[in-house]
Amino acid sequence: MDILSLIGRSQPLFDSDITQWSEDLKNKVSESAFLVLGGAGSIGQAVTKEIFKRNPKKLHVVDISENNMVELVRDIRSSHGYIEGDFQTFALDIGSVEYDAFIKADGKYDYVLNLSALKHVRSEKDPFTLMRMIDVNIFNTDKTIQQSIKNGTKKYFCVSTDKAANPVNMMGASKRIMEMFLMRRSKEIEISTARFANVAFSDGSLLHGFNQRILKKQPIVAPNDVKRYFVTPQESGELCLMSCIFGENRDIFFPKLSEKLHLISFADVAVKYLNQRGYEPYICENEEEARELVKTLPDENKWPCLFTESDTTGEKDFEEFFTEKEILDTERFKNLGIIKNKFIEQDKLEFFEKSINDFRSKKSWQKEEIVDLFFKMIPNFGHKETGKYLDSKM
Repeated sequence: MDILSLIGRSQPLFDSDITQWSEDLKNKVSESAFLVLGGAGSIGQAVTKEIFKRNPKKLHVVDISENNMVELVRDIRSSHGYIEGDFQTFALDIGSVEYDAFIKADGKYDYVLNLSALKHVRSEKDPFTLMRMIDVNIFNTDKTIQQSIKNGTKKYFCVSTDKAANPVNMMGASKRIMEMFLMRRSKEIEISTARFANVAFSDGSLLHGFNQRILKKQPIVAPNDVKRYFVTPQESGELCLMSCIFGENRDIFFPKLSEKLHLISFADVAVKYLNQRGYEPYICENEEEARELVKTLPDENKWPCLFTESDTTGEKDFEEFFTEKEILDTERFKNLGIIKNKFIEQDKLEFFEKSINDFRSKKSWQKEEIVDLFFKMIPNFGHKETGKYLDSKM
């Protein structure tokens, strides 16, 4: 599968920057110890491979998904082989006692990279998954930073999202609040992060769903009015590693907009995807027609597609990597921009912690209460409840 052509590009984004800084990057990685959290997710795997191939002294990878971890090791052994350094994986929940014991037993790392997250907009549809998203995206992050501070870690990196810039959904807002927590801890440890576009064919994404639909002989469904920026998995790993190694305290890295990076609709990607597989898209009027035609059309090298307008909660009409109030450095790297962050809002963070802890101690909360709290944390929060969610669609 040629991912670049599917997302409308011919050249990788960061080749020139990676080449220019390659020796420095290799030297720093080869003399350092790394802990990658959430390392078996799509971005986590990409970051782990970028570190591994530069021969680190120590690389420990933690993820809650045992199966994905097994595949990560198989992938690395099959592509990059072995290193002299200490490479180990651990199937652990970052929020667990077992993880705390693991950190207590070792915990000595130069760099800690946190790629764990609940990333789906659909995670806000019920108050219980929403609270878990807050726990994973915000409180687990703050916990692992405090552990890093205690253990003398040199640098902490945590991935954010473009959806944290002027957020319209709870996922993006949780990452924006996470950034606020990062800034608070940056008084005690060097921290950098990155906002970037959708990772093409990442686990659970709509594009990854295209693979599943073909495999299971099911219709392709995509919005025709939602456009997104896409990066490849390798580009996501490169961006995170560059921010981790070269980012100054409180820096937020992002891909510069250029002729190499442009918006493309999900429907357009779906058409390119099917063409690459030798199928002609057949546009259907509704779900019933699509489900019926998938029984016969593939034999004619056609594939039923349903392209519709988006009307679900949390979808943003456009994407952006920074706000007009943020200070930018666009000179240091050719295709990487940097947001120079300076704002720390201590009172807000203490209020947020107390409010969430109160909800959890009662073991009872409503989604509306959490949404209201998010509005207090982010005054320009653009959240609109439509009452419709992606789970109600094919």
